[in-house]
Amino acid sequence: MQLQGNVFDYFLVFGAGVAVSFTPCVYPAVPVVASIIAGVNTRGTKLMGFVISLVYVLGVAMTYCGLGVAAALTGKVFGQFQNSPVVFLTVGNVLLVFAMVMLDVIPLPGLALHRPAGLKLRNLWSVFLLGGVGGLVVGPCTAPVLGTVLLYVASKQNLLHAISLLFVFSYGVGASLILVGTFSGLLSQLPKSGPWLNRIKQACALALIILAEYYFVKAGRLMF
Repeated sequence: MQLQGNVFDYFLVFGAGVAVSFTPCVYPAVPVVASIIAGVNTRGTKLMGFVISLVYVLGVAMTYCGLGVAAALTGKVFGQFQNSPVVFLTVGNVLLVFAMVMLDVIPLPGLALHRPAGLKLRNLWSVFLLGGVGGLVVGPCTAPVLGTVLLYVASKQNLLHAISLLFVFSYGVGASLILVGTFSGLLSQLPKSGPWLNRIKQACALALIILAEYYFVKAGRLMF
């Protein structure tokens, strides 16, 4: 099994992960998770904060990689109907729905991140489990961009490529958390939520609309 695509894919999905972490639905969770990590970091060292943050995001990555595996395994539909205008129209419309979610035309579930009841954060394994749960909690918030990445890996039908891309995407989403978890002083310096978060979300929506149009054009060329 070999990787498909190119290095640019990984820079693109990492950047997409970073962008989605600065949207109004995900960004408010960063201080919450950072405070939990600070509580686990009993030594109070930057190295330990870095390790704990990495383990937390690894839990998120395992959740997203699982979705990537499922997408790659079910991607045979893309392979069988790769030149079908119906497939391109379907993908284009799905991307358009994702864009409408980012523009708040279609309502998005609110984020309610908290420490799961009964989970005692005494070791890295607990942090890993919390990361996996956190990945599910913020799933609806990342759905438009995450769904686009899943559509892409499904079209490639390559497990290794799917897992590696979703892994990189996860660490893009968690990049700001790793920084804050490592350098606890950054927590107080985080910019407050405001209109700038909506601007980032709108930029993501515009990118999804452009991508949707690309698939509509491909469908049109096959139909006419």
